Amino acid sequence: MKISTKGRYALRLMLDLALNNTGEPVRIKDIAARQEISDKYLEQIISTLNKAGFVKSIRGPQGGYRLSKEPEKYTVGMILRLTEGSLAPVPCLDDEVNHCERQDGCVTLRLWQMLNNAISDIVDKVTLADLMEWQSQISENYII
Repeated sequence: MKISTKGRYALRLMLDLALNNTGEPVRIKDIAARQEISDKYLEQIISTLNKAGFVKSIRGPQGGYRLSKEPEKYTVGMILRLTEGSLAPVPCLDDEVNHCERQDGCVTLRLWQMLNNAISDIVDKVTLADLMEWQSQISENYII
């Protein structure tokens, strides 16, 4: 499994919103500058996050975005699955029910299930609040 740029940037965008939550909406232009990411690309990602209800859009000259919920309510897994789709290491584990014709005799299936469970255990446990805490522990000059 490899997380795409879209997934990594979505996570950085959400973390930026959490870290810069002053009660005022945060502009995409400001996030783009802080994160050194194209504002056009962030607009595509924020659209996905907005449609899913992860962020709220505030219109107008002083508009921007903010998180819809508290940072503790978002897991890394939620954000990555929204932008990446399945995080399964092999296609036969993409759905809840494995429809692979070879599953009964597939010796590697157990390995893929273990890997899938390990990935899920981590990304479904770590929240935006955790990432905020980790960010506070490193240099202020480091870009997330």
